[in-house]
Amino acid sequence: MRMSAQQRRTIAAAAAALDRSETDFMLEASVHEAERVLADRRWFVVDADAWKSFNAMLDAPVPYEDDLRRLLAATTVFEQ
Repeated sequence: MRMSAQQRRTIAAAAAALDRSETDFMLEASVHEAERVLADRRWFVVDADAWKSFNAMLDAPVPYEDDLRRLLAATTVFEQ
């Protein structure tokens, strides 16, 4: 892997701080970043009926809409 001397020093210092080899550090960091990138790019496929059902649930009114109002209106342990 090509990198500047400064990048190499930074990676070496970080690996040493974690008591890991540079290879282990780079592999772990690379896999972590790859997983993060791929998590945002998942493609979920559903049939037309499932999509319609999903959208109906999103459009339905929230069945517990007053719960938050009641919670915020309740006396807290700090006010007792």
